[in-house]
Amino acid sequence: MIKRTIESKVINLIRNRPVTLITGARQVGKSTLCKMIMDKFKFNYVSLDDLREKELAIKDPELFLTLHPAPLIIDEIQYAPKLFNVIESIVNKAKFNNNSNYGMYLLTGSQIYKLMIGVSESLAGRVSIVDLSPLSMSEINNVKEEPLSFNMENIHKRVSTYKIDINTLYSHIVRGFYPELYANKSLDSNQFYSDYIQTYIERDVSQIIKLNEKLKFQRFMEILASLTGEEYIVNNLAKDVGVDNKTIMSWTSVLVSSDIIRLLEPYNENSIVKRVIKRPKVYFNDTGLACYLARLNNPKNLMASVFNGRFIETYIVNEIIKSFKNNLKDANFYYYRDTKQNEIDLVILLDGELHLIECKSGISYSKNDIKSFSKLKDSKYKIGVCYIISNTDKVYPIDKDIYCIPISSI
Repeated sequence: MIKRTIESKVINLIRNRPVTLITGARQVGKSTLCKMIMDKFKFNYVSLDDLREKELAIKDPELFLTLHPAPLIIDEIQYAPKLFNVIESIVNKAKFNNNSNYGMYLLTGSQIYKLMIGVSESLAGRVSIVDLSPLSMSEINNVKEEPLSFNMENIHKRVSTYKIDINTLYSHIVRGFYPELYANKSLDSNQFYSDYIQTYIERDVSQIIKLNEKLKFQRFMEILASLTGEEYIVNNLAKDVGVDNKTIMSWTSVLVSSDIIRLLEPYNENSIVKRVIKRPKVYFNDTGLACYLARLNNPKNLMASVFNGRFIETYIVNEIIKSFKNNLKDANFYYYRDTKQNEIDLVILLDGELHLIECKSGISYSKNDIKSFSKLKDSKYKIGVCYIISNTDKVYPIDKDIYCIPISSI
């Protein structure tokens, strides 16, 4: 079983908060993580995938929680949102009676929109929320995972002990990062994703919106997958799918709320706002799912295709964000593009500094490849160490405080 970086952080939250909520897309390993934690604590466990338990939780949440006392793990709690109010009452009562109410409930759920309604209405101030991602490459390779470092000594140290072969990299990009694909290595990834899409549309999407055109929704996902790493342009998507703009925006919000995609907002400040593109970029949170939907099922075909650059970029952006999320380290992520097509793939605002990152699939780069970095020279924030992250196997300088580093640096 692959050890999750975030496990120790979740355990610390459990010890210091009444309720901990683990969210994330279907099949990212929420239940498995809970069961790993259950072995370390004396938690009871119940899943609302069990139809009888689900029915009781919906009809009589008080009785349900009486029969399943704290400390309790409730898996897939989004199926019974009335539980939130009762949990609030139990947590408050424990505190009123001068008992420790830390570590009472560990909750999981896939449909983030429903979960957030329940949390915001009932458990605000009592719950810590953890968003679980698919596996990171560091987790798969059992390498210590830390937030992407901007200390060059740390980068050199990591690169000296950890490398990722380019063929292995593309194989992972195509296979994707859902835990089941690594727990069962003989599992055909195409079959896994076919089942995943069908279950996702039938069980998750249909509960969030009324979906009369399931084939068009899947077509929408396929087109969006081929555009991962590109600007999100509603008009173009509406024309390609054959629906109106309002439908595209509604369907997009469903994919965001269920953690299938993320929209990366453009970076701007008052001094540059007039020349900045205002549309976000779209990224699939798992490259394997995107490859399946875009019909890029072979690593060599991906490597030779016009999609190569955007899938490498998607992989790098995902791995960087995972490295922060898995360590519960806060950072703000943006991209930069202006009306003259100057672009910076990733802008990270961290501890009062901006770090600029280009994501590349090649090996050798020079100052010509970082010209856009100068567009943020007048930022109100200090510009820290910046990177081109690529398939190079060594670290080398590009300019002052700008380096080309291997993908394994993440």
